[in-house]
Amino acid sequence: MIPETVIVAGGPDFGLPDLAGLAVSGAEFIGADRGALRLIRAGIRPALAIGDFDSVTPGEREEIRAASDRFVQVPAEKDETDTELALLEAAARPARRITLTGVTGGRLDHAQSALHAVFRLQSEHPDTGFRILDRTNELRFLLPGTSKIKKSGERPYVSFFAFGGEVEGMDLAGFKYDVTGGRLLPGTTMYTSNELLSEVCTISFQTGICLMIRSTDA
Repeated sequence: MIPETVIVAGGPDFGLPDLAGLAVSGAEFIGADRGALRLIRAGIRPALAIGDFDSVTPGEREEIRAASDRFVQVPAEKDETDTELALLEAAARPARRITLTGVTGGRLDHAQSALHAVFRLQSEHPDTGFRILDRTNELRFLLPGTSKIKKSGERPYVSFFAFGGEVEGMDLAGFKYDVTGGRLLPGTTMYTSNELLSEVCTISFQTGICLMIRSTDA
């Protein structure tokens, strides 16, 4: 099984995490549209380059084609975004974790589209961990049950939000602000900017979907 599939989309460069750092984990990389060119310029060969490639020049498109293991060009007029197509390809592969980057810091509609696509796929593939990653944030959807969260000096703050409905029976253990039997309602902010005190903390809840955001100051 592949330890991780990393998808790089075509959002702004300034928010990207260290791609070389992700590469040392033995991950495979998928480039979504211009994200494929970004990988190639970083010295990383994409296992797949997919998109309509309307954001690159014809010369850059041929560069991507030549430097990728697999190249898939799709029509510009389609139901799915290039990022969603890359996510669907990644979800069909045997990866323990799928990381999506290059979707924040630019157009909000693109960011929202990516967020909702990850939400749907995480619900459909509960045994695979999906996350959105940029230089200062990591976003994950947690499903009912118990999840372990490791302490990180890289992103010390953690926030929890209800996504799509109420989260019931929430317990937080090992945090600066622990909770027993809490309710997390859509539109509330009371679970923002918590911190991990234990090396391994836990969150558990009975119903709903929880969006967890781990952050650091820019």
